[in-house]
Amino acid sequence: MDTLNALFRWLHILAGIIWIGMLFFFNWVNGPFAATMDGDTKKKVVPELMPRALWWFRWGAVYTWVTGVLLLMLVFYHGGIMFDGDAGWSAGAIVMVAFSLLVAPLLYDALQKSPLGKDPKVFGAVMYALIAVVLFLMAMWGKFSYRATNIHLGALFGTVMIFNVWSRIWPNQQKIITAVKNGTAPDPALVSLAGTRSRHNVYMGAALLWTMINQHTTTVPLQIGIPAQYAFALPLVVILVAWHLVWQLYRRAGKVKGF
Repeated sequence: MDTLNALFRWLHILAGIIWIGMLFFFNWVNGPFAATMDGDTKKKVVPELMPRALWWFRWGAVYTWVTGVLLLMLVFYHGGIMFDGDAGWSAGAIVMVAFSLLVAPLLYDALQKSPLGKDPKVFGAVMYALIAVVLFLMAMWGKFSYRATNIHLGALFGTVMIFNVWSRIWPNQQKIITAVKNGTAPDPALVSLAGTRSRHNVYMGAALLWTMINQHTTTVPLQIGIPAQYAFALPLVVILVAWHLVWQLYRRAGKVKGF
């Protein structure tokens, strides 16, 4: 088990670097760069660059998610660190696991398509409130330990993100790349949808990285004065910090220039 644990962690981190690294490249490097290209340049560069980059992007996502689920089963479900005290598997725990790995992307997608998704600030506030409710239910209803709550938040983000990659970003990028290659203007609705979902993944991805160092954060709640029973509140603080950092990095990305 220790060998499998080490192997899956290594592969998980390797795949995660590929996935999240490409995600950051698209948003903070390629996006500002693409805005400087004229039509003829885009017609040459985009069909050659983007399919290659998107191949690493989407398959990095798959291997990150698969190895993450394997680690979840090995370390938490098999390893017996899902619950605090005498708590065990209950209806609440099963529902919250199912929500994280199955329901969350569908709910996110429906809300993003609703009128709430038209205003980024409103949508972000609604998502943050829902995340708070989910974390509360994991801890209080599912009786998850702090580490289990933290890692299932990561699983939730990762599942929503891979849903975006394969169901929203990649299908729309295929149409966008084809249009550019043919010398026609891509449908603005497709560009907007792919761009929005990619930005959402950046914000979720920054917070997701906190959950990947889960084992090293177990003492942080007590160190900053959060009682053990309310340790689930720490990821809410981390999310706010991560989102602010991402916002600042987007601002910085637009100021970085070529020679």
